[in-house]
Amino acid sequence: MSKELIGLFAIIILFLFLACRMWIGVAMTLIGMIGIMIVRGDTQALNVIGTQPFITSNNYSLTVIPMFIMMGLVISESSMGKDLFGAANAFMGHRRGGLASATTVASGVLGAITGSHMAGTIIMSKIALPEMKRYNYSDELATGAVAGAAPLAIIIPPSVPMIMYGIIANENIGKLFISGIVPGVILIVLDIILISVVTKINPSYGPAGQRTGWKDRFRTLKTVWPIILLFVLVLGGIYGGWFTVTESGAIGAFAAVIIGIVTKRLNFKKIMGCLIHTSLLTGTILLLMIGTNIFTTFITYSKVPAFLANAITSAGLPVGIVIVLVALMYIILGMFMPDNPMIMLTVPILYPIMVTTLGLNGTWFGLFVVLMTALGSITPPVGMVVFLLAGLSKVDVRKIFKGVAPFIIGLILVIILISIFPQIVLWLPNLM
Repeated sequence: MSKELIGLFAIIILFLFLACRMWIGVAMTLIGMIGIMIVRGDTQALNVIGTQPFITSNNYSLTVIPMFIMMGLVISESSMGKDLFGAANAFMGHRRGGLASATTVASGVLGAITGSHMAGTIIMSKIALPEMKRYNYSDELATGAVAGAAPLAIIIPPSVPMIMYGIIANENIGKLFISGIVPGVILIVLDIILISVVTKINPSYGPAGQRTGWKDRFRTLKTVWPIILLFVLVLGGIYGGWFTVTESGAIGAFAAVIIGIVTKRLNFKKIMGCLIHTSLLTGTILLLMIGTNIFTTFITYSKVPAFLANAITSAGLPVGIVIVLVALMYIILGMFMPDNPMIMLTVPILYPIMVTTLGLNGTWFGLFVVLMTALGSITPPVGMVVFLLAGLSKVDVRKIFKGVAPFIIGLILVIILISIFPQIVLWLPNLM
């Protein structure tokens, strides 16, 4: 059996292991080790298993991960999201579907700091859902707005999936962060338009809320200064070149803790809880990355990426068709895989094909991958965000999928837009 066939067979076995709910880091390590033994022999396999975990962990770029995780957890604990939603509600809540639009805006701004759509879903389900139920919003629109806005957290920087892509593909993480701003803003606007269309067709889905006077509206803006400060520190620092991505994460996490203490929203117990949770999540990601690098080493030895690149080149497929095929693959994977493992599994194989062979921009492809993983998190039959929200809200999954349908359309439109007009993604990074 050729090396290429061994590699393709190993990928199939990996999917079978994942279908059996084996932890992806363990599955990739096991298959990678056995594959290297078959392709290169026992000695090479032992060399890889003896050196790869240290080489992977001893990477300065990885220090950015716990920083942004810590910042997101501190924001979650310090109730900054509640103030943010209150301000958005004051400006938009008096319109039909206004609370749903406020949820979208708040999720977008919150996503600019937390970097995790799961964290954003948890925060907004606690803040926005009770308010929408109080104004008799339908379960479909209320939960759909929360779930539909969740992907904004990994599109608008900072984004943990962007960090993972940048480390694997050796792309500039700062440019990846900045690339998500314009598409993220476009998605927020599209979501608000879609909410207006839904509530115009069926006004009972999102009744108008109470109007807030202009004086009170501007008063609510005073409560969101911590969010604005963190946003300027993190993204302003990266874009302005004042400090690196890792430094911005450290400054953001430290500033979030100080703000929480000064505003008396954080105590010692909450801070320790955030630190412990950050350590657990970081350890999980590190194990996943170790498994990914071992599996990637095997895939490289098996020459699968080169084989697939040659197959695509010889087939003479237009770049647009290849992008559509890759998008379909991500939609299928998104039905049963979370974003980070999906990126870990696919980028080592696809990056050489899409960027090196087909000549696509690495930053553009990174955002495309993140958008596709975001789409997978809310699409049926197994959208991870939808099932998380179903557990939090006790609303039937079918109702949430029905409510999130317009937001899926919005996300697909953004993916089409950036595919036709790549400068939407590359404009700001090129100015850095």
